[in-house]
Amino acid sequence: MHGPRINPYKLGLELFRDIEYRWDTGKFGAEYDACEDHDKKKNWNLDLGLGRKKIFEVRRIHNDITFIDTFLTPEFCERNKMFAYAFVDQTGQYVIESRAFEKIKQRLLFSLTNFGKPWIFVKDGNFRNRGELLLWHQHNGLDLKTDPAKDTLANVQFIWGRPVHIETIVEGKSTLMSFDGNEHTQKPLGDKDDASGKTSAKPR
Repeated sequence: MHGPRINPYKLGLELFRDIEYRWDTGKFGAEYDACEDHDKKKNWNLDLGLGRKKIFEVRRIHNDITFIDTFLTPEFCERNKMFAYAFVDQTGQYVIESRAFEKIKQRLLFSLTNFGKPWIFVKDGNFRNRGELLLWHQHNGLDLKTDPAKDTLANVQFIWGRPVHIETIVEGKSTLMSFDGNEHTQKPLGDKDDASGKTSAKPR
C-alpha cells in the first residue's frame, strides 16, 4: 500500500490467497456461513484442497467488479485492517469514515466503476419550463465535493446560458445545488419541490 490509496494489484493478490485458503479449508458455503461458533469457524478445516482449482475458475469467470462483489468478506477486511475514508472540505484532509464492511465494499466497487468519477445525467433540459438545465447525480455512497461541484456548475452554466441545477445527496439528504450565473444556492428537496431527489433518472 502507498499513501491514502489501495494498491489494486496487492488487493487482488491477497484476495486470491484468501480464496485459495478458504477453498482448501472449506471456509465457504451455507454450513460455514450458518455456523455461529466463533472458535469453531476460526479452526474450521475440512482439508478439501480445492483452492488452486477455485483460483483458476475465478480468473476465468469474473471481472474486477464481480470479483470484489463476490469474494470480499468481512473477515478479509478485518484481517487486513481495511476502512473507508472521506475528504473533509473544512480541514482539507482525509479521515477514516467507517470500518463497516458494507461501506468498505461499496467504496471499492464505486472506485471500479466510471474510474471513481461521479455518474451525472441530464434529467430535464427545460426545467420549470424556463429553459434551465437539471442534472441528476447517481449517488453511490460518496457525496459530491462542494468546491469542484460549484466550479463544474459554473462552467456548465456558462455553456448552457441559463441557470443550471443538480439533484444530489448531501449528508444523507436530497439536495438541489444551483448556479444562475451570479450566485450558487443549495437547498434541501422535499415532496413539494419541483425536483425530487427520490425520482429515478435514466441516462440519456
